[in-house]
Amino acid sequence: MSTHNPGIDPLLGLRAPQDPACDVFLTGTVFLDIVFTGLDSAPVRGTESWARGMGSSPGGVANMATALARLGLRTSLAAAFGDDHYGEYCWDALAQGEGIDLSMSHTVPGWHSPVTVSMAYEGERTMVSHGHEAPPPAAGTPPGHPFPHCPPRARAAVASLTPGRSEPWVAAAARNGAMIFADVGWDETGRWDLDALPDLGHCLAFLPNAEEAMRYTRTDCPRAAAHALAERVPLAVVTLGAEGAYAVDGATGAAAEVPAIEVEALDPTGAGDVFVAGFVTGTLAGWPMADRLAFAGLTAALSVQEFGGSLSAPGWTEVAAWWQRVGTCAGQDPAALERYAFLADLLPATRRAWPLRRAVPTIGFRSEGRTAAG
Repeated sequence: MSTHNPGIDPLLGLRAPQDPACDVFLTGTVFLDIVFTGLDSAPVRGTESWARGMGSSPGGVANMATALARLGLRTSLAAAFGDDHYGEYCWDALAQGEGIDLSMSHTVPGWHSPVTVSMAYEGERTMVSHGHEAPPPAAGTPPGHPFPHCPPRARAAVASLTPGRSEPWVAAAARNGAMIFADVGWDETGRWDLDALPDLGHCLAFLPNAEEAMRYTRTDCPRAAAHALAERVPLAVVTLGAEGAYAVDGATGAAAEVPAIEVEALDPTGAGDVFVAGFVTGTLAGWPMADRLAFAGLTAALSVQEFGGSLSAPGWTEVAAWWQRVGTCAGQDPAALERYAFLADLLPATRRAWPLRRAVPTIGFRSEGRTAAG
């Protein structure tokens, strides 16, 4: 089990014998992320830049899977892994380090793992990626591959919608009773047509950012966009960046808005994934809408204070340390503290100092039974 999750189960009081073993299912591409930190400026053509720090971790869909697992949700991931050292490292980090169920995943012989190199400087990041699409599973491969038509029974599933493309597993998961949470990427076609997102009809919640929401709804206000989206999905959640998040319940028309927490942002990689993971956690736990938004925003804020995607995803220990810290700081706005008072009954006692400092793993190379870390 992840060290970020000290035995906390946010759904403990809701579990029943007939419930699915899986809380959240997701699928996608796992990258090996290599993050260079401590750069004073962007790399300059024709020169060599030295970074003061480097970390590595599983990235891509692994960011979301890790964020969910660290919040205590039983997470199942279907993905392809290369049979190279990078693939082995990512598999072990997710299965052993984070407790993620990889029974729906498989290793592809002869396929090298996709890689992303991220350089963080001046609060910005530059990324370079390389990889090839994984070949389809060979004949005779057991059920369970990166895009399964028969996903496991789960309370929820997280999907990334692509214009003009439908994933059969999304409909299958919805038929099996899973709540579908979806985000969306930039529409390279420029059409920004909601009807081009066929899987949107299976979704309980749609969580675009403000720019995406406004383009899809042809509005010039993210809050108006959220209300327009709520006519298409039961829950419309629009992230507003530094302003927080805004959500609308499509059934009742009720809206909730929570401001963002001001933090020193070092690296935004994976923050959107962490936000979705926090919102999924609160939804499955049955929290009020505003509490879900507050928790999602808090976890995202904690994540941007660390470098890396899955590396920076917070668990309950980090949330508890933050709550303990803000509760003892002088000059806090009582109304702002009250917004997060629901955490008091959820969190473990902690004596860890704030801010937390976490070890950043790097790749080790095995040689005659010994492991060396770079």
